[in-house]
Formats: sequence, C-alpha cells, structure tokens
Amino acid sequence: MSDYVTVQNPYIESVLLKKRDPTLFQSTMLRYRNVHEHKARRPSLFDETHMSLFRTVRPNIVQSIRAFRVVDLAEEAGRLKQHFLYASCAAAQTKAAMLETIVSSFLLPKSAGKNYESLYTGLTDLIDQAGPQPGFVIVLEGLPTTSKFDKEARESLLDVFRDAAEFWADRKVQCRVFFSFAQ
Repeated sequence: MSDYVTVQNPYIESVLLKKRDPTLFQSTMLRYRNVHEHKARRPSLFDETHMSLFRTVRPNIVQSIRAFRVVDLAEEAGRLKQHFLYASCAAAQTKAAMLETIVSSFLLPKSAGKNYESLYTGLTDLIDQAGPQPGFVIVLEGLPTTSKFDKEARESLLDVFRDAAEFWADRKVQCRVFFSFAQ
C-alpha cells in the first residue's frame, strides 16, 4: 500500500489522520462498506422515499382530503397493494344521482344504488364474500353542497362510509375514506 491515499469521506479521513496505519485504513474501509451495504439492503424508516403517505392517518377512518392529492393517494394505495376506489361526485345533485355515481364508479352492482343501506351492503358484505381483501383507499371528490343534497344528506352518506370502515376494521382490513366538497 502506498503512503499517499486520497480520502473523500470526512469520517474515514479523521480516523486516518489520527494514525497512519495501513491495517487501520483497511479495517475502517471494511467497516464503512459493511454499514452502508446494510443500510442499502434495509431502508431507513426516516428515508423520505420509503415513508408512507398514511403515517399520520389512522387505518380505518373517514376524513376530509385536506392536503392530500388524489394522485398521491392512488400511488400510495398501489404501493400498499390496496384497492383504490374513486368517485367524482361533482355532477351529482341529488341523493339518487350520488348513489348512481358511486355505484358506477366503484363497479358495484346496480342494486347497491337503491338506498344507503344497499350501498353499505355493496361496500361490505358483497366484497367480503369475494374473499380476503388487502385494504381500501376510497376517494369521494366533489360532494355537492346544494339544497337537494344538503348537509344532512352528506352526513348520512359519510355515515355509510364510516360504518363500512368499522366493518373492515373488525376484519383487520384497512379502509381509509377521503372526501372533499364541490366548490
């Protein structure tokens, strides 16, 4: 080994400046490589590329979409291998139109769009009978704020999704529902 070594790592450089021993250099480099190879195999929990978008969101909840973007929610659902269900509800102005929009967007049977109880059955029992489920990320975007679909109707609809989230929680399946109101 030559006496002239170029080191571009501050840690290794500080160790080498203390003692000019070639075996120390080799053992330091070996330890440094092992630590970084170990980190490469197992990503750190604090590495932003591996952090979950849902780290601050409870597993079974119905909440406003707030700072989340629909695209990010869809990507996170894909990363977690969960079902992503999206309904753009802005065009629906009545309860019947809202149910029809949700049923058609989620590809549920038409019978699930008769009333809130049948929607609940479509979101829970019918899917549960299909077999084990990996989880759900549901987005209801643009819930109407019209007189025909008033606050009470919106809360009743969200209660259906809250009940569905509880149903899946009992089965240890994550079900996160995000909603936004029409502008």
